Amino acid sequence: MKVLSIGNSFSNSVQRYLPQIAACLGKSLSLQMASFGGCELRRHWSYITAEENDVDCRIYAGGASKLRDILANEAWDLVTIQQASHESWRPETYEPYAGKIIAYVKQHAPQAEILIQQTWAYRADAVQLQADSEWQINQQQMYEKLTAAYKKIAQKYGLRIIPSGYAVQLARKNEEKPFCNYDVELLQYLRWPDLPPQSGDVVGACAWRKDPVSAELYLSRDLTHLNCRGEYLQAALWAACIYGVNAETISFVPEEISNNDAVFLRSMAQRAAKKAKKEDNRKGRKEGKERG
Repeated sequence: MKVLSIGNSFSNSVQRYLPQIAACLGKSLSLQMASFGGCELRRHWSYITAEENDVDCRIYAGGASKLRDILANEAWDLVTIQQASHESWRPETYEPYAGKIIAYVKQHAPQAEILIQQTWAYRADAVQLQADSEWQINQQQMYEKLTAAYKKIAQKYGLRIIPSGYAVQLARKNEEKPFCNYDVELLQYLRWPDLPPQSGDVVGACAWRKDPVSAELYLSRDLTHLNCRGEYLQAALWAACIYGVNAETISFVPEEISNNDAVFLRSMAQRAAKKAKKEDNRKGRKEGKERG
C-alpha cells in the first residue's frame, strides 16, 4: 500500500503510529508526506502553480522535487488531501483549490484513489474558540462547520472521507472523564511543574519549556494538534479506512498508552470508520440509482 498525503501537520501526525499498526496487521505500507506546516489548499495550489510555471522551481520534498514528479514516479494507491485546520470551518476557502488539486492528482497519478481527511475541532481551551476571539465560534460549532464543508467537497467530487474529526469528537463525547475547560486566569498563577487541566481529550498537550534567549521557563500550550492518544486514534482510523480492517483487532499498543485506553481509542476509531463506510455505501447506491 503506497500512500501520499498532500497536507500539513494534521496529516503528518499519522506517521507516529500507522507504520507500527500496519506491521502488526501484516500489511505493507509506504507512507510519504507532501506537507508544509499550516498549509492551506490555496497555498498548495500556489506551490503547484509556481512549479508548473518555472522549469527549475522545486518546492516539495524539501525543495528537491516537483509535486508532479512525486505523483508520477510512484504507483500510489492512495493520495489524501485536506484543508488546513484554521480554514477548515470556512467553506468559502475550499474552492476552487480543492477541485484544481484533485484534477492535478488525477492527471499525474490516475491510478490512485483520492481520499479527503476530515480534520478536527480544537480543544475547548484554544484561544480561537473563546468568547472574545475573532472567530466567534465554540468547539461544537467549529466541528459542525468543518464537517459540513468536508462533506460538500467529498460529495461534489465523489471521494471517500477519512473521518478523523468525527473520531476525535466521538472520543470526546465518550470519555469516562471528559476534558473540563478552565478559567484562563489560572495560567497566571501556575509555576513549574504545575500544569493546567489537560486530561480527557485526544487533542492538546501542555509543557514547560526554556526560552533559548532568556533561559526562563514558560508554559507551552498546543491546543490544536493531537496528543499521543489522538495520534493513536488517528492511526487506527486510517488503518480501518485504507485496509478495510476492524480497528478493534489492532494489537499494537504504544508504551505511552495503557491497554484499557487503547481499547477505548480503537473502539472510537472503528465506530467512525463504520459510519463512514455506511455513508459511502449509501452514496454508492444513490449514484447507482441515478445512473440507472
